[in-house]
Amino acid sequence: MRPFTRSLATSLATVVLASPLSTVQAQITTFSAFLSGAQEDPPNPSPGTGEAIVTLDQFVNTMRVRVNFSGLIGTTTVAHIHCCTADPFVGNVGVATTTPTFPGFPAGVTSGAYDVTFDMLNLTSYRPGFVMDNGGTAASAFSALSAGMFAGKSYFNLHSTVYPGGEIRGFLQVVPEPGTYALMAAGLLGLGVVSRRRRA
Repeated sequence: MRPFTRSLATSLATVVLASPLSTVQAQITTFSAFLSGAQEDPPNPSPGTGEAIVTLDQFVNTMRVRVNFSGLIGTTTVAHIHCCTADPFVGNVGVATTTPTFPGFPAGVTSGAYDVTFDMLNLTSYRPGFVMDNGGTAASAFSALSAGMFAGKSYFNLHSTVYPGGEIRGFLQVVPEPGTYALMAAGLLGLGVVSRRRRA
């Protein structure tokens, strides 16, 4: 590859790969986590499974939490989002969201579903200690929680009577938008066209 082509390819790749992330972070972002006992720390043999889908809307400062779960050994006691671990996708850390549990989360069951949207500028959306540790306001707490989620340092944890520390959990990860894949594909296709034209 000639210097000009290599430079252009590098520039295009940077735009294609970097732009979607900054766009996503400025708008509505969906995170997901597959929940299992194997992802607890320490792991447990629960056959329970579930999925948490969390959507941050940074325009209107809301967080929608949707959860489906089944097959628990114990019955549900509380559920939260924890943040922010020292390293991505590992470790334990304190609760960030409402305590003792998400309001209205199904209790005393082995399977269920949940779908509630929270006002993240309302202090009741957080554990008070999380707010105090992160600037003292709901806005600063939302910034800290959002940053932790983007960094892979937050997890959804579902606690039960058999596993009070958590029966199933999973770290939240960004769900790429469909447009991200299309943009990346178009950018890579463009790189191929430029390269062929330069060789010609």
